[in-house]
Amino acid sequence: MLVLSKRIQFSAAHRLHNPALSEDENRRLFGECNHPHGHGHNYEVEVMVEGRPDPVTGMVMNLRTLREILEREVLARTHYKSLDEAGGLLDGRLSTTENLAIAIWDAVRPHVQPARLHLVRVKESENNVVEYTGPELA
Repeated sequence: MLVLSKRIQFSAAHRLHNPALSEDENRRLFGECNHPHGHGHNYEVEVMVEGRPDPVTGMVMNLRTLREILEREVLARTHYKSLDEAGGLLDGRLSTTENLAIAIWDAVRPHVQPARLHLVRVKESENNVVEYTGPELA
């Protein structure tokens, strides 16, 4: 089995705020990340797919195709936008890095066949990175 990866970068704003909680509870839980005007990050996303090389092309997946998927499914929905906007990639989920990794997985997974999504890594800052390997199998 081979694993290949593609990295993309985008800038986006967000505010950690759960409308089901009080203003005080949101401030206590999320601190500075709950600022009413939000804040931004320069995200780096790495998507890894796995599979066996195609006998004709010798590729698990064409990296150009993977880049096009990431541009369409991730960049078009996040770059220079607010992650909290309705209809965006997170579609109503709290805009944590954890939820962003899951949302990217969900958006990309159907488009990489016959390869299989292996990992989504979201780097929010030098010190904050989330890796998602997909839902647990029941």
